[in-house]
Amino acid sequence: MSTNGLIGKSVKRVEDKRFITGRGNYTDDIVLPHQTYASFVRCPYGHAKILSVDTSAAKTMPGVVAIYTGADVADVNGVPCGWQVNFKNGDTMKEPKHPLLVSDKARHVGDAVALVIAETKEQAVDAAEAVVVEYEELPCVVDAFKAAQPGAPLVHDDVPNNMCYDWALGNPIEEVNAAMAAAAHVTSLEFVNQRLVPNAIEPRCYNSSYDATSDKYVLYTSTQNPHVIRLLMCAFVLGLPEHKVRVVGPDVGGGFGSKIFHYTEEALLTWCTRKIGRPIKWTATRSEAFQLDAHGRDHVTKAEMGFDNDGKIVALRVKTYANLGAYLSTFGSCVPTYLHGTLLQGLYTTPKINVDVTATFTNTTPVDAYRGAGRPEATYLLERLIDLAALEMNVDPVQLRFKNFIPPFDGVNQPGYQTQVALQYDSGNYHGVLEKGLKMLGYEDVRKAQKEAAGNGKLIGVGFSTYIEACGIAPSAVVGSLGARAGLFEVGQVRVQPTGKVSVFTGSHSHGQGHETTFAQVVADKLGIPMEDVDIIHGDTDSVAFGMGTYGSRSLAVGGSAIVKSIDKIVEKGKKIAAHKLEASADDIDFTDGKFTVKGTDKSLSFGDIALTAYVPHVYPPGLEPGLDFSSFYDPANFTYPFGCHIAVVEVDKETGKVQLKRFVAVDDVGNVINPMIVEGQIHGGVVQGVGQALFEGAEYDDNGQLTNGSYMDYCMPRADDFPMFETGSQVTPCPHNPLGVKGAGEAGCIGSTPAVVNAVIDALWSGGHKVKDIRMPLTSERVWNAMQD
Repeated sequence: MSTNGLIGKSVKRVEDKRFITGRGNYTDDIVLPHQTYASFVRCPYGHAKILSVDTSAAKTMPGVVAIYTGADVADVNGVPCGWQVNFKNGDTMKEPKHPLLVSDKARHVGDAVALVIAETKEQAVDAAEAVVVEYEELPCVVDAFKAAQPGAPLVHDDVPNNMCYDWALGNPIEEVNAAMAAAAHVTSLEFVNQRLVPNAIEPRCYNSSYDATSDKYVLYTSTQNPHVIRLLMCAFVLGLPEHKVRVVGPDVGGGFGSKIFHYTEEALLTWCTRKIGRPIKWTATRSEAFQLDAHGRDHVTKAEMGFDNDGKIVALRVKTYANLGAYLSTFGSCVPTYLHGTLLQGLYTTPKINVDVTATFTNTTPVDAYRGAGRPEATYLLERLIDLAALEMNVDPVQLRFKNFIPPFDGVNQPGYQTQVALQYDSGNYHGVLEKGLKMLGYEDVRKAQKEAAGNGKLIGVGFSTYIEACGIAPSAVVGSLGARAGLFEVGQVRVQPTGKVSVFTGSHSHGQGHETTFAQVVADKLGIPMEDVDIIHGDTDSVAFGMGTYGSRSLAVGGSAIVKSIDKIVEKGKKIAAHKLEASADDIDFTDGKFTVKGTDKSLSFGDIALTAYVPHVYPPGLEPGLDFSSFYDPANFTYPFGCHIAVVEVDKETGKVQLKRFVAVDDVGNVINPMIVEGQIHGGVVQGVGQALFEGAEYDDNGQLTNGSYMDYCMPRADDFPMFETGSQVTPCPHNPLGVKGAGEAGCIGSTPAVVNAVIDALWSGGHKVKDIRMPLTSERVWNAMQD
């Protein structure tokens, strides 16, 4: 059915015309009639009892419309968590209420105590500063490991040891211990996978309104997930009738995971707008964004990998303490478990694996899925162990990988690969990406240059990372068995207009990924029509029937597949119409190049002819409904499993510890590719974020729960001149279980790059005689220099 060859072409992004000319329409651009503005009173302490809240002076300030405190919303439910994780003994996780405004005590800096609504933003800010709150400061705990120790301050009084859950997966620990005890060599690594702050271009913004005449709410929100936000607000927080609530996610300036979740501000503004009868807008300041957007990562881990005399991996044993922050966010509970522990097979045939996770509450901002979500942490753990083991055993890290790779399989002629940690990989050729990466790198020449440099007093290192991730997050039955409280399918509606133009309604949400281009390519290719004839509609719950949003590289694999299902229905019905008009059997109609043709003849009708006939049914098959409009729900059989090989070459200054990234080679296999240019852009962006974690970024809390680097003056974002030109390559191993054969590319760069860079720095230090096992990320000059002094 593929006709005009648009799939696989680097078509320029159609949405960029409005973005680069300043014509985008973001939530903060929206000003409604009788608009009011909100400002929050937020706790300045990491942990504090709220003794009193005095709003009397603030209420007299100019322009103040209303002020609400925790007492006003005490009877409103908190925002829910979407994923239930059980303790090892079968108990369900501890799930303390996450209130819209706190009334008893604040549990992290920025916890909201009161909301001020005024005629202007400035008046709201001024009045918020006039609210007087009396606090009693309490001891804090900010470290995941320390939070679980006896005597640690309790974040929630009814959660002993601050433990949300403990959880384990894999082979019985006794079997893993026995394999480890018999190993010829054990590489052990203790490390911190540091907390990161998401930095979208557009801070979170909400504008909520209520129309008493229609009894209808509208919430404009900078979200990745409009339908889920509506569902959570209606079903779990506010109890509103869903058909009376419209949620719109217009243009969004990036998300990286931080805008998946249902935040308290969304529900609170929706609750307040009916109280005051006017629309309310709140836009986070950049400081609020640093402080309050769900953070990512934050693991404290000890990991051990055992090898036999031939260098074959015999066992992996992992103990992780995961920091969840002060409350459970929407998906916070599943990130260190089902998105992390299930990926610890990696690309290797490791026969015995056990992962044990203790998740704790601390006096920090809640943590949730940040680009990659659990898979970067798993890849970092495995790939650091492999490269370190090679150094310790004095073997080549490339050959150690080749020796332990899972053999190639396509998922069709060979079955999928069943791991020790619950998943079954769909298809893979892991040798292929590493071989291609080595060729692009010129591996032997780099090693030769490393030796020559060491002789001249320079430290050059090469680091590898061969990763796998689980994408296309959906299989409802699977995620349900893993604790998800909702199925994760996707919806795609294709409506052919009478003139043959096509409107596509997708539950996937675009916030920078280029869906308006990629989806249009798929539809135009499948129907044999120009891309200009296809319009992509998303992000509005009143327009699109339903959706589960965009995250986990699921848009094309799941959302795109739902659209293809509807296209198939369009073509099937079109054949029946064509058969009637051409006086043939529907079984004898072919559809190609945008034409319905009687097989073996030149009798044909164009796609436009069929579209018009469908809506003016005077020459129409009896018994067939008019119209050409189909919706499909797509729930795949499995996750997809992109994989790849990332290689970094660095130079470390012996005098200062400064790390310079000299080369970066990335070979990614994301299955079939619809638009190579967009995929390459996704890889580039992901690599920058991953290298950012390795060398530049990291949220730092002091013992009082204060985020000490909560601004761009202190939090080091990577810049273009920190990077060489990336050398990218690709391999294609199609996904065998979705109609497009795609796997997902949005997170690959972020997952593969971090361990490659850190491994390269460690390799550089070993080349100079500094047998350093680990340096805490980010690898600042100071930390690298100090490591060389030990």
